[in-house]
Amino acid sequence: MARTAGSHSDITGPRIREAALTLFARHGFAAVSMRQIAAEVGVQAGALYNYTPDKQSLLFDLMQRHMESLLSEVARHVSGATPAARLESFVRFHIGFHIGRPDEMFIAYMELRNLTPDNFARIETLRRRYEDMLEAILQDGVAQGAFSVPDTKIATLGLIAMLNGVNTWYRPEGRLSQTQVEGIYWDMARQSVGAEQGVV
Repeated sequence: MARTAGSHSDITGPRIREAALTLFARHGFAAVSMRQIAAEVGVQAGALYNYTPDKQSLLFDLMQRHMESLLSEVARHVSGATPAARLESFVRFHIGFHIGRPDEMFIAYMELRNLTPDNFARIETLRRRYEDMLEAILQDGVAQGAFSVPDTKIATLGLIAMLNGVNTWYRPEGRLSQTQVEGIYWDMARQSVGAEQGVV
């Protein structure tokens, strides 16, 4: 089918991803049709296939873009001379990165079950790279006697789950600012790994 008049790949492509992101987050991947995505964008349903092979490819593309952006940003923002300093910067980064991307985060964690096995494996590899960055911080802290963590892998998964919870309740107009929320979660993360208060 011919591309809809007036559409351009550098405009329509991002609009398709944005529409898919919104609809998947609102209704769930399984409940959304390509026809619904096309209607949201304002193109004919057949025109979508000029931009993506199928709905599965759209889901994978959204997840891959999210994870690659996350990995690129964490490498630039997480730093510090000590494990405690690096852990604090990781906590603040994770919250700051995801708090403005609730739909991306929801899909990245809740729609994994709808990926094909090959696509799941590729996204899981990216997720483990991110988790490994946090676990490396915890391992350094344990080795230096700064943290008390019986199992760094479990602690890593527990910390990420705790940090992800911010997106379920945080509202910009609420009583706490983002900075305050970051500070509270850093204090909880610090206590969970046995780091002393004020030690960075």
